[in-house]
Amino acid sequence: MSSRTSAISQPITIRRAVARDAKRLTRLVRGSGAYEGKYAAAVAGYRVGPDYIEAHRAYVAVGSDEDGGRVLGFYSLVLAPPELDLLFVADEAQGRGIGRLLVAHMQSEARAAGLDRVKVVSHLPAENFYHRVGAVRIGTALANPPAVLWDRPEFEFRIPSE
Repeated sequence: MSSRTSAISQPITIRRAVARDAKRLTRLVRGSGAYEGKYAAAVAGYRVGPDYIEAHRAYVAVGSDEDGGRVLGFYSLVLAPPELDLLFVADEAQGRGIGRLLVAHMQSEARAAGLDRVKVVSHLPAENFYHRVGAVRIGTALANPPAVLWDRPEFEFRIPSE
């Protein structure tokens, strides 16, 4: 079994992002292999700043000591209107279940905030991931040049009450 398909073997902690995480999160976005080639323009110059972290519910997945306690992924939940704005997992950490953990955490946070649905406009290479974690396709977000030159699938997470 390859490391891309193996489950999490070491503990992952999910915690609220703080201002000092901003540069790491920016590097994670800009360095994502999913945004190479024709997709590079979508994240060129993108910045996750301390102001963004403060304004939204941003959470990071932090690896165990074996991972050096580094940030392996993160997400950002916007409450109004409800949207999963960002979700990234470091390329070298993909396939370990971290994305699934982040989605489950996001759903818990959305439920606690009283939300019953959360929209996500997916990057094309992430479409299958969102299907696998239970999101339902609801439409298409049209291209938004100059940064996004292609249509993107829109999904929705339905958040059941407890």
